[in-house]
Amino acid sequence: MGDNGVLVIDETGFVKKGDRSVGVARQYSGTAGRIENCQIGVFCAYASRYGQTLIDRRLYLPKAWAEDIERRRRVGIPDDIAFSTKPAIAREMIASALDSGLQCAFVLADSVYGSDYTLRRMLEDRGQPYVLAVRSNQHLRFLQADWGLIQTDPATIAAELPKKAWTALSAGEGAKGPRLYHWARVSLGWATPEGFERWLLMRRNLRNRDEIAYYFAFVREGTSLADMAGAAGLRWTIEECFLRAKDDLGLDHCEARSWHGWHRHMALVMAAALFLAQIAAEQRKTAYATDAESKRDKTSPDRTAA
Repeated sequence: MGDNGVLVIDETGFVKKGDRSVGVARQYSGTAGRIENCQIGVFCAYASRYGQTLIDRRLYLPKAWAEDIERRRRVGIPDDIAFSTKPAIAREMIASALDSGLQCAFVLADSVYGSDYTLRRMLEDRGQPYVLAVRSNQHLRFLQADWGLIQTDPATIAAELPKKAWTALSAGEGAKGPRLYHWARVSLGWATPEGFERWLLMRRNLRNRDEIAYYFAFVREGTSLADMAGAAGLRWTIEECFLRAKDDLGLDHCEARSWHGWHRHMALVMAAALFLAQIAAEQRKTAYATDAESKRDKTSPDRTAA
């Protein structure tokens, strides 16, 4: 794993029919797209040019579960496990990954996590670049030379941008080729550590100009708009991890009701996914090396002379 990879945080739901499985409750599931009786797991993935895989997991424990002594005892929730918000769980997993020596170019997550100031501050204190999604109405206060302190939100800023501020860039390769969007960025006049910059990054659908996504970007000085767009586009890699782990390896086929049972099932599936990801990565490395050698042969003086 090199420093060109990214860490991605997201959650996924596990629909349940009963009320005995640890952490199950009626709560919003992005997997189902609605409120369901389900468990929610927060996951961390690592992605690079050679592939992606899940590397950590934690079951989200609703407050009703965390405060119910009898239910905790029945499913074996450890005494030191207290209620934690999803962003707090994400902070712990990211810190654990970085403390282990894992290097990454960016940390990526959706607005559930990007809107959390404590998470952003933790990454900035570590000098860790990120591109984190935020909501369109995220409260913003920043300094502008001509106007002084401005209070606004991302949607208002995007609406006031001139046409020339938007640039068509790829957010990475999709099933049908490059995923093109219009991108723009506005510098945020907040105090920034030396060597870093803060931006409000915006992604607009080419066909529907009202469809805009927003991000806070904390990046190294000189990072281009294209690099930020490419990083933001890599958040989909964790969705690919969920899809493959569920369809091929049974991530969502967990019958265990206990805290340890849930985490062990997820760990075993993740280990299998890592094994397959490693095989695929080695194949990609070989293919890249072969392709590079072929290109060198075609442009070498001896072959040209021949």
